[in-house]
Amino acid sequence: MKTLGLCIAAGLGLSACASGGTMGNTNPNNIVTEYPVETAMLNIYTKQRSENLVATIGNQTASADIQVTPKGNMVFNNKKVQGTEINTINKVNNQITNHSVAINYFTLNPLVFHGFTDSTGKYSVSNQTTTIPKMATVGDSNKLITENVYTDSRMRQKIGTYNQNWSLTRDSNQTAWFCIETSDNMLAGGTSEGSSKECYKINAKGDILASKVTIVPPAGNGGQTITFNSQ
Repeated sequence: MKTLGLCIAAGLGLSACASGGTMGNTNPNNIVTEYPVETAMLNIYTKQRSENLVATIGNQTASADIQVTPKGNMVFNNKKVQGTEINTINKVNNQITNHSVAINYFTLNPLVFHGFTDSTGKYSVSNQTTTIPKMATVGDSNKLITENVYTDSRMRQKIGTYNQNWSLTRDSNQTAWFCIETSDNMLAGGTSEGSSKECYKINAKGDILASKVTIVPPAGNGGQTITFNSQ
């Protein structure tokens, strides 16, 4: 699944602003205790949307203009799937520094991610280790995907292996942060890219209200942790 954690070297990947789903459970104090995380995932990664993420780094402003467009029925790795295109334009001080296009491939009922391709030729195959629950309680977390990334569709040269996990934490009585965390490259001898954590503020319907992305640089390289926020 193409996320910001796999785009650190080239720029930024994706975020969301969409809506839909069913109401989460509340208790007598009007505190939402459960949230529709499958609906949130659909809104984040499979729906038509656009968003702008911005971070200040010293005296520079970095941004990512993101467009996500459903592509309908496709074939990936010999499977019938659906796809969404992620078109990202990265800028520093309003000057374009990178333009990337990727496609995430997935199936529905249940939601399963199968991998991605991008405009550099990369070809990723995902092994989704758990089913994304329709509802989750604040405090829940679980493994999501182990992903192998190759230089191209021939899959002869592996360049990265990543784990992705999800978690749900409270933001307020009626909102929560739904986060996807991507590990650093675990491939022996592979390029260290650092880790990332994408967090989306959701309500009881699974609507995406805001987002933030924290990028942690590789250990020992002297870089600073950067947080991008939705505008």
